[in-house]
Amino acid sequence: MSVSKRSFQLVACLSIFVFLLIGIACNHGGGGNGGGTVSLHGAGASFPNPLYQKWLSEYEKVHANVRIDYQSIGSGGGIKQLKEQTVAFGASDAPMKDEDMKSAPGEVVHVPTVLGAVVITYNLAEVKQPLRFTPEVIADVYLGKIKKWNDAKITADNPGVTLPANDITVVYRSDGSGTSAVFTDYLSKVSTEWKEKVGTGTSPKWPIGLGAKGNEGLTGQVKNTPNTIGYTELAYAVQNKLPVALIKNAAGNFVEPTIDAVVAAAAASAATIPDDLRVSITNAQGAQTYPISSYTYILVYKNQQDAGKGKALADFLWWGIHDGQNFAKALQYAPLPPEIVKKAEAKINSMTAGGSPLRS
Repeated sequence: MSVSKRSFQLVACLSIFVFLLIGIACNHGGGGNGGGTVSLHGAGASFPNPLYQKWLSEYEKVHANVRIDYQSIGSGGGIKQLKEQTVAFGASDAPMKDEDMKSAPGEVVHVPTVLGAVVITYNLAEVKQPLRFTPEVIADVYLGKIKKWNDAKITADNPGVTLPANDITVVYRSDGSGTSAVFTDYLSKVSTEWKEKVGTGTSPKWPIGLGAKGNEGLTGQVKNTPNTIGYTELAYAVQNKLPVALIKNAAGNFVEPTIDAVVAAAAASAATIPDDLRVSITNAQGAQTYPISSYTYILVYKNQQDAGKGKALADFLWWGIHDGQNFAKALQYAPLPPEIVKKAEAKINSMTAGGSPLRS
């Protein structure tokens, strides 16, 4: 065989080999992302951010071809970016309002991921035991009616505690916040005056106080400023070694924000949860329920535009409501009750791309 003929065969073999490699890469490109990796971007609530970051880290250990990042920008920002279709998923502690659902470019599915507690935290260095607050006191503090830490209404519920005569500095979330929506939903249920003057929302018009961005910013403000009071997700208070108050629930008991007390609030509301899973569980009935409890949701479009990315997203959500629940308690979140897991499964199974189910 001549040298030229042998060279030609070698070039032909190399060409076929390269062609096969390109084909393999394309087949594993994940919906046109190339490089064999599917990339998904999410944004929204800061409430579940500590848990979501743990989820992403753990998920990538067993799914090396999937890269997911999540930005903690507040529930309002998550809903906005989902509607603008700049993210694969949004996240919110407050279910989307009807008007937001209608103005979105497609049908949005709410997938509950875990439960959490919105806690009252404060900075009083001289007070060593957890304070107790009634719903009326919390509302009056945030309405600006109770101005001093040693106000008679606060001292009445905290016998034996020496409270300073200092002014109370109120801290609230300045960004569009699902934590604010949960907190103001609770206040609107327990205070007629709050409901009439302020109401419920992710960005209410706060009567008084200092604004701080994100649960991260709010806990930082409280931690660094004496005589402050604020509301935040339990995980942030624990991470920052801040005290949390016991709150008087609908049954008249002062309850600590424990995982069991949050689960009790979910259980009390499970029978009445609607098909779309958009529900408020604040001020729930029951002797041991923690009154400012909430689900937190990942928001996705039911019909995904990209089948590869859609399947990766559906698979991640499925992992989250099953294996992901194992990481909840260590980070101060309550796992989903079994009946809610079943309902969440149905929502994930309803996701499609081009009319075909993503988890068939």
